[in-house]
Amino acid sequence: MTERWSRDQVLALAPDAASQKAAGGVSAPRKWSAMGVSGTALWGECAGSGSKPYQACVDLSEPAYRCSCPSRKFPCKHALGLLLLWSADGVPPAAEPAPWVAEWFAQRTARAEKATEKAAEKAAKAPTAKDAEKDESRVRQREERVAAGLAELERWLSDQVASGLADARQTGLAEWSDLAKRLVDAQAPGLAGTFTGLTRVFRDENWPGRLLGEYAMVHLLAVAHRRAAELPGDLRETVRQRVGYQVAKETVLALPPIRDEWQVIARRDEERDRLLSRRVWLHGRATGRVALVLSFAPPGQPLDASLVLGTRIDADVSYYPGAAPLRALIADRYGPAVPARTPASGVEVEGVPQVIADVLTRDPWTESWPLVITGARVGRDGKEWCLLGGSGQGLRLRPSAGDPWRLIAVSGGRPVTVAVEWTPDGLRPLTTWDENDEVVVL
Repeated sequence: MTERWSRDQVLALAPDAASQKAAGGVSAPRKWSAMGVSGTALWGECAGSGSKPYQACVDLSEPAYRCSCPSRKFPCKHALGLLLLWSADGVPPAAEPAPWVAEWFAQRTARAEKATEKAAEKAAKAPTAKDAEKDESRVRQREERVAAGLAELERWLSDQVASGLADARQTGLAEWSDLAKRLVDAQAPGLAGTFTGLTRVFRDENWPGRLLGEYAMVHLLAVAHRRAAELPGDLRETVRQRVGYQVAKETVLALPPIRDEWQVIARRDEERDRLLSRRVWLHGRATGRVALVLSFAPPGQPLDASLVLGTRIDADVSYYPGAAPLRALIADRYGPAVPARTPASGVEVEGVPQVIADVLTRDPWTESWPLVITGARVGRDGKEWCLLGGSGQGLRLRPSAGDPWRLIAVSGGRPVTVAVEWTPDGLRPLTTWDENDEVVVL
C-alpha cells in the first residue's frame, strides 16, 4: 500500500486557493461512502446536491484523478477532499478496487499502451527526401529572419544608449511593446519575452542603472547569436534557447539521462499571457544536482500533477542541452513515488554566492536557480528580511515575496533547511521542513 502523504502535500496539488478551501469542506468522513484504498488506487463516493453521489478516484502512482462531478478543475475538490481524508488515515484498506475504479485503471493502461505504440510507429517512419528538403528550407528561412531581427535589435540598442535613458519612463512601455512584436515576427520569442517584462526595472530607485544593465545583457545575447559559430557547443545551445529556438522533447530524451533518487523539493504555479505554467524543482539524492520540470496548460485545463511535493522517485532525468543545464524531462521511472522522510541536502548560506557565481559564469542570462540552504535562520538586515548563516552572513529575501511569517513560525528561531529560488532581486522561499521533517509550503 502506498505510504500516506501529509496534508500540506495534498493541498499543494490544488489548482488554486479556492479549491483548497472547498476540499476542506468535503473532507469529513460523513460526506463519503463506499471508500477504499488498494495499492495505488484510492476511491470513494461523495454526497452531492443530487440523488447520486459523485464517484471520485485517484491513481496515487502519478497521481491522476477522475470524478463524475462537472468541475473543470483538476484535481477537483472531491478528489482533494478524498486525498485529505486518506492522509488523515480516514480511508479503510480494501482487498481490491471497486469495479468502476478497476475499469478506469484498465482504460488508463490501454491508453498508455496505445500512445506507446503510436510513438514507436512515428519513430520507425523514416522521413522522405522531400520532407528533409522542406525541413532544411524552413530552418534556413528562420535563421535568416532571426538574424535580421537581432541586427535590427542591435541598432535599436545603440540608438537608446546614444540618446540616453531619461525618457524611458514615458516612452519605454510603447517602444518595448512594439519591439517585442517585431521580435516575435522575427521568430525570436525568447528575446521578445525579455521586453514584455521590462517595466519591473522602474521599481528600483536606481532604475537607469538597472535598465542599462538589462540592455547590456540583451546586447550580449544578440552578439553571442551573431557569433555563435565561435562559441563552445553547450554555450551555443544556451544562446539559441535564450533567443527562442525550441528543443524537441524527442531530442532531449535521446540524450544520456542521469539516474538518481529525485526528491521533489518545491513547486510553483503562475499565469502569464493567459497560459498556466507549473515549475517543479527536483534534487538528486546522490548527485546533488537540481532539475526544473516545466509544464504548461491553457486556463481551465489541468497541469501535470505527476510530481508530488515531498516525495522522491527513482528515475532517469534528461536535461535540455546548455552551458548550465537546469530544465529537464523525466525519461523513465523505476517504481512509484515514495515519501521523502528527510530534507534534501544542500549548501550553507556562506556557500551560496559561489554556487550562483559558478552558474552565472556558465550562463550569464540566468534569472532563476533553485537552491537548498541548510542551517539557515530568519533575520533582518535593516528593513530587509534575510536568511542568516552561522557566521552572521545574510542573503536578502525577495521583497515581493512578502514577510516570511510562515517560515518564522515553522523554524521557531532554530536553524532550518529551506528550498529557495535565487533571483537577481533576492531569494524567494519555496518550502521548508519542520521539526518532524515534514515538508511545508511557504
